[in-house]
Amino acid sequence: MEKIDNLDRKILSILSKNARIPFKDVAAECNVSRAAIHQRVQHLIEADVITGSGFDVNPKSLGYSTCTYVGITLEKGSMYKNVVERLQHIPEVVECHFTTGPYTMMAKLYARDNEQLMELLNGQLQSIPGVVATETLISLEQSIKREIPVTI
Repeated sequence: MEKIDNLDRKILSILSKNARIPFKDVAAECNVSRAAIHQRVQHLIEADVITGSGFDVNPKSLGYSTCTYVGITLEKGSMYKNVVERLQHIPEVVECHFTTGPYTMMAKLYARDNEQLMELLNGQLQSIPGVVATETLISLEQSIKREIPVTI
């Protein structure tokens, strides 16, 4: 990954607090031109320093009341890529990580209710070739959600 300088860090710090801030306001805070901010942000995107932008939609507003983390144990760790490919076809799975510890993988998913959760677990996740066990942890409340702080 490419090195970033203090101006890049300042831009990242500002944008991570408010991604919708106009570039002219970022430019004013950084004491540079709007064109410089635009070029810097474009460069940060191309260098994969900035990996996304958009709006976070509250899953509850779409009827998904249950947030669940599923520890997945695979028959062999080498099956990970094939399992991820299958998980990508399940829209309720919003994150997946290859992990150390008691599980081979950890997935985050949303379900409308317990009935749908049971279908997702029994009918979809556990039927993927290579999945030998799952352990389900239901989130009762999300207390913290933030980006890693950018130090200048």
